[in-house]
Amino acid sequence: MVLDPQKILNWPFQPVEQTYAGRDTILYALGCGLGADPLDERQLRFVFEEPELLALPSMAAVLSPPGFWARHPESGIDWVRILHGEQAMEIHKPLPAAATVVATAKVTDIVDKGAGRGALLFVQRTVREVETGEALATLRSTTFARGDGGCGGTTETAPAPHPIPDRAPDLTCDLPTALNQALIYRLSGDPNPLHASPSVARAAGFERPILHGLCSWGVAGHAILKFYCDYDPARIRSMALRFSAPVYPGETIRTEMWRSGDIVSFRARVVERDVVVLNNGRAEVSG
Repeated sequence: MVLDPQKILNWPFQPVEQTYAGRDTILYALGCGLGADPLDERQLRFVFEEPELLALPSMAAVLSPPGFWARHPESGIDWVRILHGEQAMEIHKPLPAAATVVATAKVTDIVDKGAGRGALLFVQRTVREVETGEALATLRSTTFARGDGGCGGTTETAPAPHPIPDRAPDLTCDLPTALNQALIYRLSGDPNPLHASPSVARAAGFERPILHGLCSWGVAGHAILKFYCDYDPARIRSMALRFSAPVYPGETIRTEMWRSGDIVSFRARVVERDVVVLNNGRAEVSG
């Protein structure tokens, strides 16, 4: 079976309802490295209930996800060869520290890069609070289906990536990851053994388990929250980036940032290997 664009565009996604509590919000923040300095009271607001627990904006990316739908045999997708290429979020309202939310995913576009070159699947979902019906965040992700080029598509070209300024960054933020960080982060909803099992990681071509891409996303979000928002989550309006290389737990992620008005351009590299792991980042902040 091969990927049928019309079938994928009309894939029968079901609403996903999720109830999360303060414990889940804290666990997510710990998985992204918050609380590494337990005496930093600004970070403590995301990992301790008193006086008021706050949720990281980047947590929106793990709320009411559609699951590993591409693995369904009827999809025709070569799921073994897919990669998470891009992630974006638009925050409509600060995330509550605890809530019941619901979202329904939809494939909005498919870009066929050609036979042997893969295809890009663009997926969108809006997370809403069940009690009020209000939209909290809209998530957009791009999946690179490396084995599905030549399938035909709905759009000829993908949107151009956000450009990074050709000058030294205005600010840099080094945030170390813990050796066991992937083991903590996976408890927020991604149990893929690639991030926990040394044998699975070696079979996939890595020397050891790698950090989740969305964990690296959370680390970059932490850097922006720290330097441009004074740890006020209400000041982050949107964030988008491309995943360019894996991170190994224990490595230091250096986020390089450039500000122009309300727009922060950013990328992140692993200090120990001098490899760019997140690229073409764009965040909108207020204040």
